[in-house]
Amino acid sequence: MSEQTAQEGTAGIRRVVVVGAGMAGVQTAVALRERGFAGDVTVIGAEPHQPYDRPPLSKAVLLGKAEDSAFDLDFDALGVDLRLGCEVLGARPADHELDTEAGPVPYDVLVLATGAEPVTLPGTEGVPGVHLLRTLDDAERLRPVLARQHDIVVVGAGWIGAEFATAAREAGCAVTVVEAADRPLAGVLPAEVAAPMTRWYADSGAELRTGARVERVEPGAVVLADGTRLPAGAVVVGIGARPATGWLTGSGIELGASGEVVTDARLRASAPDVYAVGDCASFPSARYGERLLVHHWDNALQGPRAVAAGILGETAVYDPVPYFWSEQFGRFVQYAGHHAAADRLVWRGDPAGPAWTVCWLRGDRLVALLAVGRPRDLAQGRKLIEAGRPLDARVLADPGRPLKDATTG
Repeated sequence: MSEQTAQEGTAGIRRVVVVGAGMAGVQTAVALRERGFAGDVTVIGAEPHQPYDRPPLSKAVLLGKAEDSAFDLDFDALGVDLRLGCEVLGARPADHELDTEAGPVPYDVLVLATGAEPVTLPGTEGVPGVHLLRTLDDAERLRPVLARQHDIVVVGAGWIGAEFATAAREAGCAVTVVEAADRPLAGVLPAEVAAPMTRWYADSGAELRTGARVERVEPGAVVLADGTRLPAGAVVVGIGARPATGWLTGSGIELGASGEVVTDARLRASAPDVYAVGDCASFPSARYGERLLVHHWDNALQGPRAVAAGILGETAVYDPVPYFWSEQFGRFVQYAGHHAAADRLVWRGDPAGPAWTVCWLRGDRLVALLAVGRPRDLAQGRKLIEAGRPLDARVLADPGRPLKDATTG
């Protein structure tokens, strides 16, 4: 889109205000400028730090291999008014205004990109040595804990728990991971897929306790429901995240069951001139026939392009193939798609080995895959999901043949 066309398409839009200075918020500002929007763009962030990328927090920053992960962007050159260390208190869509600690902020278009916040473990408020890992400040508080090689208890065997346990073992810490479910990643993957991952903990020297509920956390110890007392120089809680949208209560902007902003297929919220993107928003997927709430980096990277297009008057339906990756216990794990509606599972390779893939099919179409140490499978599989082409499951199951060879039409 030329700058002239962009200006014509946004004749009544002088001020775009983005709440949230993470990946989704920053990329929205970048996408607007790339598409030629010449009006004012303001990005408001609650943290005082320069906007940064979150994935490196669980490894490079945590282990002291990087001081931070700030985005390599010149906000002044972009013409973006960056307001950091400013908490947004509420929204008044009827007035086209935000309420912030620094006073009201008017807008023509508002973009909600506040991300998600970690779920805390009840009863741990104020207990010394209990940590979350979501922000740069969290990582900086945990870095000396790893350096001193404390005994560490991780509560939760999800993605973040596994990634932190990996970093802690690399730092030489004794690590015990406590999971209430009967397997790691219980809320994310079916039992037969998560089962091979259970062995990764022991292989790395970490102890995994499944079916274990935390009764309470005391200074220096975690007490389980069965009375077991685990020594803990530090406790890291990784039991999930929820959309950071509490400040929208009473605004009239529709929120979903998980507290997320409910958007349409163009990422527009229920209030006029309001969009939502990233971890704080759910969107309807025609591809999967349901509403998706995606808490992953790629969603925060891709969604802003649709938001910017919508602000500039284009029709941009957002219906991606969700994607994420995780580095844990010496393995590179990648996932694409959404397997909830699948009716068949096909294995490629031996899950006891270092590299294997699981494919989920609905009929003869690929709807999702998980690749461990097989990035080519992921790249080809993602394209097959997007194309929706019929596949031969027998070819799909042969790890010696490229995934793309499985197409039948």
